[in-house]
Amino acid sequence: MSLRRVLSSLLLITPALAANEYPLLLPEQQIVGETFAIHAAYEDTLDDLGEEYGYGYLEMLAANPGVDPWLPGEGARVMLPGEHILPEAPRKGIVINLPEYRLYYYPPEGDRVITYPVGIGREGWSSPLGETQVARKQANPSWYPPQSIRDEHAAEGDFLPEVVPPGPDNPMGPFKMNLAMGAYVIHGTNKQFGIGMRVSHGCFRMRNEDISALFPQIPAGTPVRIINQPYKLALRDGQLLLEVHTPLDEHGLPSTIDRQAAIQQLLAEQTPRLVDLHLDWKKIRDAAFEENGLPTVIGRVGEG
Repeated sequence: MSLRRVLSSLLLITPALAANEYPLLLPEQQIVGETFAIHAAYEDTLDDLGEEYGYGYLEMLAANPGVDPWLPGEGARVMLPGEHILPEAPRKGIVINLPEYRLYYYPPEGDRVITYPVGIGREGWSSPLGETQVARKQANPSWYPPQSIRDEHAAEGDFLPEVVPPGPDNPMGPFKMNLAMGAYVIHGTNKQFGIGMRVSHGCFRMRNEDISALFPQIPAGTPVRIINQPYKLALRDGQLLLEVHTPLDEHGLPSTIDRQAAIQQLLAEQTPRLVDLHLDWKKIRDAAFEENGLPTVIGRVGEG
């Protein structure tokens, strides 16, 4: 772990809670974490900084428009998107929000949430939606590439063996958790690049240090919900916040939906009980256009 990661952890850690683990102080709490800025060193890339601080590549890219992802430059201001509106889903077990490229885990105690970036299925190999559970777990797994993947690699002159044993060349990484949904798996990786991107054959790829921390906490039978929520709302201290991610279609590709209409529908569904709600439609349009993944104040509840 680098000195920068250590220092950032010291700033973000509360007693007994790591930087990716947040207390849920009230049942109605809807937002966790904090967005903050750092200054890049001359050798940094956005992918390096995402790995160092625990974020995925695309969320780093979205939070830093106009910043060269491969050469931000000495002293460049880089936003770390550490504030998250919790998805609209039961707070039990694992929730994976595909447009966010992020996994949330709610332990049985109900007093905290743990979150990590994940890689999801790429074009032609989209990750599924729905409810399932962790069927089984395995440390140091072998990989048995299915025939479809072997054929794909063979077409490119890369002939995969029938079995890849445990070790640094195994795409499963040090741990895997099989879902009771087809052949889909939450697993580690033998490649650091691709976390928080559409890169897999439909499975959910985590950094090895992340799945190493998560794996022992997840018993078989843990519920898993895979959702598609590009737009999330939260109310905090009388302010309404909106978090916008690039929408994905059913194939896991960027969607061409009418973004503002989709947000209007979300507002109609989730805010009917809010009295004296005042919305700033310019901020809503800006958030829908920017898709920066950062919670943004778009209105308030009360007089004025």
